[in-house]
Amino acid sequence: MIEIDQRLFADVAAAIISNNAYQAVKYVSPKLTLKITRQHKAKSRDTRATFIVTMGRPAFREAARIKQYQKSGVAFPIRNIEIRFKDYKKKK
Repeated sequence: MIEIDQRLFADVAAAIISNNAYQAVKYVSPKLTLKITRQHKAKSRDTRATFIVTMGRPAFREAARIKQYQKSGVAFPIRNIEIRFKDYKKKK
């Protein structure tokens, strides 16, 4: 099993909760990412939130971003946490 510092989990979780985001990704190494995804749309009256934690090999989108980082010469682990927001469209 891969050992990851618990502070990384806490940092990514804090980023997604404080920014009310859909997804947050931390690039630990070129072959390891830590991703937390909100399971439902956040609403003001919600008293709880459910998250899915994914740790492991990067998916296609993350692999493309890692290639960009490697071309630009950025060292791993990358300090910044990538925060993604989902555009919820109103149903007609």
